[in-house]
Amino acid sequence: MRLIDYDSWLKPFLPQLQQRRKRFLNRLAQINSGWGSLKEYASAHLQFGLHFKNDEWHFSEWAPNAKELYLVGEFSDWKPEQDFRLTRGEGGIWSIKLHRDILKHGDHYKLWMIWEGGAAMRIPAYAQRTVQDPETLLFSAQVWYPNPFQWGDHGFSVPDAPALIYEAHTGMAQDAERVGSYIEFAENILPRIKEAGYNTLQLMAVQEHPYYGSFGYHVSNFFAPSGRFGTPEDLKFLVNKAHQMGIVVIMDLVHSHSVKNEEEGLSRFDGTSDLYFHYGSRGEHPAWDSRCFDYGKDEVQRFLLSNCRYWIEEFHFDGFRFDGVTSMLYFHHGLEKDFTSYDDYFDGQQDEDAMLYLAMANELIHTLHPKALSLAEEMSGMPGITLPGAAEGLGFDYRLSMGVPDFWIKLIKEKSDEEWNVGQIFHELTQHRPEEKIVSYVESHDQALVGDKTIIFRLADKEMYDFMSIDRPNLIIDRAIALHKMIRLITIATAYGGYLNFMGNEFGHPEWIDFPREGNNWSYQYARRQWSLYDNKNLKFKWLGHFDKAMIHLASKEKINEVPEIYLKSANTADQVLAFERGGLLFIFNFHPTKSYTNYGIPINAGKFKIVLSSDDEEFGGFKRVDKDMSYYTRPLLLNKTHHHLQLYIPSRMAMVLKRQPIKSVYG
Repeated sequence: MRLIDYDSWLKPFLPQLQQRRKRFLNRLAQINSGWGSLKEYASAHLQFGLHFKNDEWHFSEWAPNAKELYLVGEFSDWKPEQDFRLTRGEGGIWSIKLHRDILKHGDHYKLWMIWEGGAAMRIPAYAQRTVQDPETLLFSAQVWYPNPFQWGDHGFSVPDAPALIYEAHTGMAQDAERVGSYIEFAENILPRIKEAGYNTLQLMAVQEHPYYGSFGYHVSNFFAPSGRFGTPEDLKFLVNKAHQMGIVVIMDLVHSHSVKNEEEGLSRFDGTSDLYFHYGSRGEHPAWDSRCFDYGKDEVQRFLLSNCRYWIEEFHFDGFRFDGVTSMLYFHHGLEKDFTSYDDYFDGQQDEDAMLYLAMANELIHTLHPKALSLAEEMSGMPGITLPGAAEGLGFDYRLSMGVPDFWIKLIKEKSDEEWNVGQIFHELTQHRPEEKIVSYVESHDQALVGDKTIIFRLADKEMYDFMSIDRPNLIIDRAIALHKMIRLITIATAYGGYLNFMGNEFGHPEWIDFPREGNNWSYQYARRQWSLYDNKNLKFKWLGHFDKAMIHLASKEKINEVPEIYLKSANTADQVLAFERGGLLFIFNFHPTKSYTNYGIPINAGKFKIVLSSDDEEFGGFKRVDKDMSYYTRPLLLNKTHHHLQLYIPSRMAMVLKRQPIKSVYG
C-alpha cells in the first residue's frame, strides 16, 4: 500500500509524494547500475581507513582539499616523514601501503594534513578504534587487529514479539561513582534486564564522543566504539551475551549531526568547512552547536550508509534508534515550530536529500538484517515515517511517540489530581497516524537530566529522601507510588508497537542525571544507577520494580502491543474511571484520588473474567482492596437483556487488568 491509501487528507500533496517515491526508486536503480547493489555501495569502510591486506598495511582517506597527507605516530616520532607520505589519486582519495612491520596492534597514529594556508592533526574519518590519553585528554586512532572475536550467537533471531525496550547507558549503568565498562554491563546489568522481562536493549553512547556528558550525541568518530567503556571486543562480548540471553540489541545511531571538534572529528577535516557538511550557516546546527551533514553528497551518503552496514555486520547489532530525525527532515530542524497543518509537511522547508538518505538507510538495514528494528526519534508527525521508500515513506519500523512524556509532564505540573480528564488521557495515548507503529514511553533519558525531573520525582519531590523506608508511611509517597504504576500501565496498554523505559526509572530511581563537569567538581554522584535502592528489601523502590516486572511480563505474554484495536468501554470524566478492552484483556483505571466505587458497571460483551494484574497488590505497595481469586461474570442490563456489563469494586487511585476466561458448557 502507498501512503495515500492510508490517509485521504494527503491527496492535495500527491505530486510531492510521487516525486519523493520516484527519486527513491531512481536513486536505487542508479546505485544498482553502478555498484551492483545497495550493499556494495555501502562498503566505503572496507575501502577507507586502515586495513591489513595481502600481508601489508593499506590506508586510504578522502581529502580533496589537502595538498599533502602523512601518517604520523610513534613510528615517525609523530612528525611528517617522507616514508609515510600518502599518494593522491582520483577524486581526492589519498592512499599508502606500508610494510607489515611498520605498524603493530596497539600503536597510536593520526593524520598530518596540509592544505593551502594551513595544516593540522586529524583522526582518520573511518578510524575503527580511538583512545583518549588520560593526561593530555587528546584522542588518537589506534591500530586494532586482535585475534578474531569468537561469536556464539549464531542461533539467535529477533523474535516476532513487540519491542519492550530497555534504554541504557554503559558508563552510568553501575552503582559505583565512576565510568562503567562494556564487560561490567554484560555481567551485571544484562541479567537485570532479562529478569525484568524486557526483550530489547537500546544502547546509548556507542559511537565515540569527546565529551562524556553529551550522552553520546556529539559524535566524533562514527566507526569507533567509545574507548572509555572498553575495547571493541568488549562491546562484542556484551552484544554476544545479550543474544545468548535472548535479548535484541539496538544502538543509538547519530547521523543527524556531528561534533564541531576538528582534531577529533570531521569538521574542517581537509581545511574546508563543507567536506562532509553543508556550507555556511546551513552547516551549523543553531541549537546543538554542531555540524549538519550534506546528505546530497555521494561521499556523505556512502559514509553514513557504510556506517549502518558496519555496526550490523561487525558488531551484530539488530538495528538502530536514529537520533534527531526531525532535525534532519527540515531546514528549520523543527525548532520553534508547531506542526498544526498538513501544509507544514510539504511547504518547501523539507530536506529532500535527508529524506532520501533515511529511506535508503532503512532499505539497506532491512536488506542486511530482514528482522532488524529501526526507530525514528521524530516529533513532527511527518506522514510516512514507517512506510518504505517505495510507498512514499522513510522505512522505519517505529516512530518514538515523543508527545506522550510531554503530555504526562504537563498533566502532572498543571492539573490537580481531581482535574485529570480520563477521556483526554485516552485520546492523547491512542492517537497516532494510521500507517504508523509507535513506541510509547513515560520518560526516557531526556526527562531524567539535570534541569528536568523524572516522573517519580515530580510526584514525590523531597519526600523521597525521608519516607522511602517501608516502615515510614507517608501520604505523598503513597500517591506517588500509586500514580507511577498507573501511568506506566496505561502507557504500555495503549501503545501500538512497543514500549520503552530508561534504566532505573522502572523502580523510581531518585534525583537526576548529571555527568561530571566543572560545575559539580567532576563528580560521578549523579552519573550512575543506584541498584542498591531496588535491591534493599526495606525500601519502597522494590514495590515499583516488582510492579514493572509484572506489567512487562504480562505485556510480553499477551502481546498486547501487537493488537491494533482498542475498544473504549468507559471514560467517565466525573468519576475519573477509564476502561478499555484490548486483545482479550480489560484494563480499568480509577484516577480519582479519594473515591472508591462499589458495583461499578463496565459495559462489555458477556463473559467470565479474572484479575491478572492489580496495582493494589501488597507486593506492589498497594492495600489489597480487590480479590484476585474471584471469578467475575458479566450481567445483563436490566432494561436491555442483550447488553451486559461487569460490576466491580474499583478502589481509588488504582488500576487492574482482567482477562477473559473460557466458560465451560453445561453440556460438556
